[in-house]
Formats: sequence, C-alpha cells, structure tokens
Amino acid sequence: MVNIQPEGGGNEEPLLPMKEIPGSYGIPFLSPIRDRLNFYYFQGQDDFFKSRIQQYDSTVFRVNMPPGPFMARNSQVIAVLDAKSFPVLFDVSKVEKRDVLTGTYMPSTSLTGGYRVCSYLDPSEPTHAKIKQLLLTLIASRKSYVIPSFRSFYASLFQTMESELAASTGAKSDFNKLNDTTAFDFLGDVHFGIRPSSTSLGTEGPSKANKWLFFQLCPLLTLGLPKILEELFLHTFPLPSFLAKSDYKDLYGYFSSAAASVLDTAEKLGLSREEACHNLLFATIFNSYGGAKVLFPGILKCLALADPRLHSRLAEEIRSAVKAEGGKVTLAAIEKMELTKSVVYEALRMDPPVKFQYGKAKHDLVIESHDARYKVSKGEMIFGYQPLATQDTKVFENGGEFVGDRFVGNEGKKLLKHVLWSNGHETESPTVRNKQCAGKDFVILVGRLLVVEFFLRYDTFTAEVGTIMFGSQVTVTSLTKASSSG
Repeated sequence: MVNIQPEGGGNEEPLLPMKEIPGSYGIPFLSPIRDRLNFYYFQGQDDFFKSRIQQYDSTVFRVNMPPGPFMARNSQVIAVLDAKSFPVLFDVSKVEKRDVLTGTYMPSTSLTGGYRVCSYLDPSEPTHAKIKQLLLTLIASRKSYVIPSFRSFYASLFQTMESELAASTGAKSDFNKLNDTTAFDFLGDVHFGIRPSSTSLGTEGPSKANKWLFFQLCPLLTLGLPKILEELFLHTFPLPSFLAKSDYKDLYGYFSSAAASVLDTAEKLGLSREEACHNLLFATIFNSYGGAKVLFPGILKCLALADPRLHSRLAEEIRSAVKAEGGKVTLAAIEKMELTKSVVYEALRMDPPVKFQYGKAKHDLVIESHDARYKVSKGEMIFGYQPLATQDTKVFENGGEFVGDRFVGNEGKKLLKHVLWSNGHETESPTVRNKQCAGKDFVILVGRLLVVEFFLRYDTFTAEVGTIMFGSQVTVTSLTKASSSG
C-alpha cells in the first residue's frame, strides 16, 4: 500500500473534496500539436492557461505542454497553477527532478560536453550533491567581491547610457544590449576574478553565449517568423548541436583557464576537472547570465511602468541609507533598504526568470488546490506555470499588479514564503539536498544593487517597454540625474 498524503497546504484544515483532475490529452499526436499552436500563436502563454482554468473551473487540470511531437516523447502533464498546489514541485521526496529543467524535452548533452549537468540531476543522484556543493562554495568564497565588482561594471553601463541619450535629440538607449555585455563580464569577474572580455573571447562572449542558450531553449520560443518556419525549425526537430560546437569550445576555454582554482576544489570533492568545468559554464551562463538577461530588464520594466512617486521614495531611502554608512554602499546599508528589497521581490513575483517548473511524481500522491484535492499517480508529470501561482489573488491582493511596497512591514514579510522564483520558497535556503537555486541570495543581492546604483545616480527615468525572446525589452528614453545625495 502507498501512503497517499496531501501536498500543498501544510496546515490543519478540514479536508477538501476529492475530485477527478479535469481536462484531456485528446487525440495522440494531433492534440499535442493543436495545443502547441494555441500556446505559441493563437492564445499565447497566459491565455492558454487562463482559458482552461475558466473552462474547467479548476487551477489543476490535464493538458499537453509544448513542444510535443517530435521533440518530446510525452507532452502530457498535470498543470498546477495556484499558490497552494504549485509548491509540490519543490518537494523532492515527492517529485523527481531528473532531466526536467526545460520540460517535456531535454536538449542534447552534446551542448554540455556530453554531461548531464547539475540542473538536470535529481538530488538522489550522487553527483548532484558534489556539484551543488562546489557552486555553493564558489559563491560563498566570492561574496566580498560582489558589491565592488557590480558597482564598477554597472557604473560604466550607466555612463554609456547617458552618452547615448545625450548624442542627439530624441536619442534612446537599449538597456538589454548594454546589459548583455556588462552582465557577461561582471559574472566572469565576480566569480573568477577575470573578465571574459580581457581574454581570447574578447567582445564575442555574449554573442557566443546567446547562441548556445538559443540552441537549448528554441523549442520554447517564438521569433515572429512565419508559423510554418518556426514549427518546422524550432518546435518539431532539435537544431543540430554541432552548429554551436565552436562557440561552446571557446566558452569552455575561458572557464577552464579562469576557474582553475575552482576546478582544484572540484577535484577535492571527487569531481573530474572536465565535468566540473562544464557545470561551472552551465551555471554561470545558463543560470546566472540567462537569469540576468531576464531579471535586470524585468526590474527596470516594472519601475518604468510604476508611479514616479515610487522612484522618489526609492531615491530617498537608498541615499539616506548610504549616507548613514559614510557614503559607502555596504551590505549593512542594503539591508536597511526595505522598500528596495520589496521592489526586487515584487519584480521576481511578477516576472520570474524561469516561468516553468516540472517534476515527475515519485509515488502516488494527492495535490491540494484552494478548492479541492486531486490524486496523482506515480510517474505522471506535474507542471507549474509560475506567474499564475505567484500572482494568485487568493494570496496576493491585486496579484496581477506591480505593487512596489508589497513586502514592506511585518505583514509584507509574511508574504515572502509565496515568492517562488528560485525553485523554492523565498523563506528557504538552497542545500545539496534540494533543487533551489544555488545562487538565490546572490541574485537577490545583485537585483537590489541594480536599483541602488540606479537611484544613487538618477531621480527618475522614462523608458519604452516591450517583449523579446528571453523576457522584457527596455529602451530608456530619458534620465533625470540625482538632485540630492540624501
């Protein structure tokens, strides 16, 4: 007998009614393609899920997730789309996280040196603990470099932005383009002490990284090309990995040299230098650089669309805290910036860098939504679309709106457990035994640093915002330089 336990609640409440999971996978082969077309073209991501929530009157249902045939052997998932059911995906005693990072398909290991890297390993696999320990050790050993390195690189970015805006009347500055170059160099410098642009990579590092990322993520993307071309070349068959081989070789060369001391540590942990290097590359470029490409424009997008009075409050808070520290940006100063922290949490709640989560049921279990309980059988794939879970209006008032001070004060702090961007609750920490992002605290810190550095320099700004392949596009149209220092 299997002990079936409810998942998702965690408190003593009357049992909710048990219901069958609504929805259908439809006709094999044809229905997954139909759902794929709806997901990418006819409905779009949000409406794809919201229409089914309305149709089934349930935030838990069965559906086919792209890419489907022929990219994935099985597109069938159980979607969990509310704040109560979603956390089952974090419980590795109940779900297996083997080979599910990108969903119902897995990119060829030819793109990662022939290795299944840490992000595709379940914690039950022995290598997972060794690699994650290496990543946690690296981040801890370099923590004192984060603030000075970030400030140096992003001060340069903002100076370039100012120059671009001053070049002519009506000039604009593409933040995403500047951020790609800056983030790539910053991450190399802060983790390994060597900026990639100063090596044989030169200025081509970001373009090589973007190409490599594209080859892994293209089944989940649309580029605005004719549908027939995208369906054939992006969503039906994998792009041949050899087309990215030379780019990957160049990136690997940087890491094998710059991370030499980290690879020494890896050997002490029982990892080969080669496997460790492929994992450092993946964690730095796929996880960190890929995350920065989404997070930083996402924060600026939220601020650009917010009431300018929020800009004034942030500027006052940041400048006062820095002034109290003798004009220095320190961890102590940042910790006092309650509104700044709230803005970053809110941006991550609204627009998490990774929107999809997957896990395969390790045994029969029961999932709880706000309204009902549902049986899930061993081996079934569970899927979560994070923006709907983190915008759940039964947890967050006006959950679909950006509220900069949402997490300020004691009541705001109580909501942090529902901020789920890191493959775990914000109130929890990454360990070798879970799948929570090893760089969780690093990401929160650099997100705050972006806001701090920005409002030390500017009172307010305006920008045009849109959507691109990896997230939000932010084009800055004006900057108002700081009128005071706190």
